[in-house]
Amino acid sequence: MDDMPPPKFKLQNRKPGNSFIYLVIIALLVAAAYIIFNPGSSNVKKITLDTFVSEAQTGEIAKIVVKGDRLDLTMMDNSQQYTYKEAGETVDDLLKNVPEQVKKDISVDVEPTDNQDFWINLLITFLPFLLLIGFFAFMMRQAQNSNNQALSFGKSKARVYDKEKQRTTFEDVAGAKEAKEELIEIVDFLKNPTKYTSMGAKIPKGVLLVGAPGTGKTLLARAVAGEANVPFFNISGSEFVEMFVGVGASRVRDLFKRAKRNAPCIVFIDEIDAVGRQRGAGLGGGHDEREQTLNQILTEMDGFEKDTNVIVMAATNRPDVLDPALLRPGRFDRRVVVDMPDIADREAILRVHARNKPIAKNVDFNKVAQQTPGFAGADLENLMNEAAILAARQSKKQIEMQDLESSIEKVVMGPERKSRILSKEEKKITAYHEVGHALVAQLLPNCDPVHKVSVVSRGMALGVTWFMPEEDKHLKSKSKFEDELCSLLGGYISEITFFGEMSTGASNDLEKATSMARSMVTRYGMSDLGPVIFGEQNNEVFLGRDFGHVRNYSEQIAAQIDEQVEKILKKAEDRTRQIISTHKPKMEEIAGVLLKKETINRKEFLKFFDKKEDKDIEKKRRKMEELNEEGQQDAQVGEGESDKPKK
Repeated sequence: MDDMPPPKFKLQNRKPGNSFIYLVIIALLVAAAYIIFNPGSSNVKKITLDTFVSEAQTGEIAKIVVKGDRLDLTMMDNSQQYTYKEAGETVDDLLKNVPEQVKKDISVDVEPTDNQDFWINLLITFLPFLLLIGFFAFMMRQAQNSNNQALSFGKSKARVYDKEKQRTTFEDVAGAKEAKEELIEIVDFLKNPTKYTSMGAKIPKGVLLVGAPGTGKTLLARAVAGEANVPFFNISGSEFVEMFVGVGASRVRDLFKRAKRNAPCIVFIDEIDAVGRQRGAGLGGGHDEREQTLNQILTEMDGFEKDTNVIVMAATNRPDVLDPALLRPGRFDRRVVVDMPDIADREAILRVHARNKPIAKNVDFNKVAQQTPGFAGADLENLMNEAAILAARQSKKQIEMQDLESSIEKVVMGPERKSRILSKEEKKITAYHEVGHALVAQLLPNCDPVHKVSVVSRGMALGVTWFMPEEDKHLKSKSKFEDELCSLLGGYISEITFFGEMSTGASNDLEKATSMARSMVTRYGMSDLGPVIFGEQNNEVFLGRDFGHVRNYSEQIAAQIDEQVEKILKKAEDRTRQIISTHKPKMEEIAGVLLKKETINRKEFLKFFDKKEDKDIEKKRRKMEELNEEGQQDAQVGEGESDKPKK
């Protein structure tokens, strides 16, 4: 078993019957065309019988070849002519008036035509019948193929991985170290089963790859196929489900039957949540096609049969909707989590996708990785591709750092819309709006650093303020949420402060701020209501997104939640208004430069700030927080004393 050569699978549908029929029909058509349109006589002149006799009398004919009723004539000047005589009439009868001295110089040759006439007559007689037979054979063959397709409707459509066409190894997969270690162990188990069975270990039944879209789940499965020396069956979960009941279960049975014949092997089901969702929640009851398919998968993975040596790999980005019976040990024994790449992984992924691209020496992949927090592997691949397209568009021979930075901005914020021309007033409002975001974020310690401020339209936005975190963060504190709320409200407060009213440009900021404040109250327990989570998340998700949030609190609590959300937003609004009113001259200065240059990078932005001034703002902010906390404590003490029973 260990020395088994790599199997070679080629799915080919050979139908020699069809090819033979096509060849026969083509040959008949060519033969008929040759007989009807004989190219041999195209350059030969046809003459009348009287002309033939007169030419013979004048001695112009050198040779006569008799082919039945046809006379092929060769003239003294080697030209060719032909004519036809009457049936039963001989050449001597035609040349009876020709002088004997002239007749002696004419060579007469007779060629037998019985065999040729037989085949010509046979072809002309049976050609229509042969064409009809070929037509009916073709129609019968098509009908037979349709029957075969109908009979194979329940067959599995799994594709067998062919290592000769494409080969992906774990060296081609950057990042995801823990996931690769788990999968390398599976591959080693298939290559050296005795190494593990001697210790009493059993081969895992299933491996579930879980991760966000674009993190490389399918790429890891392709790497397992390239590394493993066993057959690898690849199928998507949606290929099981059809409009006819029972087809999905039939395809599952056929898939595992093929897999067992080629054991040990790997079966990979991509997007298994298409058929693996929780049972009993759909509208079709127990006869739902998806549920029957899932039941068959459960039976095949852990039924009465043992020691099948078939490992099932599956990938999904929705593990919360999968049926519990599918996730239990014995079916999917291992859950391999494919996380979003950190900064080191992002740099390695960028280098992998830069292998076949000409990269300039000034490209710093570490800096690019720092500028792309939250990017998955697919996003980074798209980033490199956009950079290559941008460099090719500008007729460059190498991809430079500027191309990568431009592609980052295009992927994150959308392409520049230079055709959208703003009026002077709109451009001024946009500039103050974006400077409001940037200035508040710069003066608050928990906001991400400002990377770039621009009034150039990108995507649906009239202007953009781009923040770049210094490091990857997995936890967010309450103070960070509060500072980010102030940054979101910076554009809104800036418009009111400098123009006396707000515009529609702040609608998206207000929407994000409201959602963030409500999440602080209902999801994270960051409010005066205490450490309570309001609302059950991800319940009955397959009935629709609108039913995914179930209220588990009363109308009274709902009113308190609204009050807490309003309180958080009001506090952020007051802090933001104080910061902007204190730094109005600085905002006007930055906005004036932004209107002239249209884009300000981080270095240019930091020139407007003094470190001493930043420290003073920080002291004032901390003092304000301390006063607010003391006020809240006094209020809580007062509430506690009022609740005490009076003697």
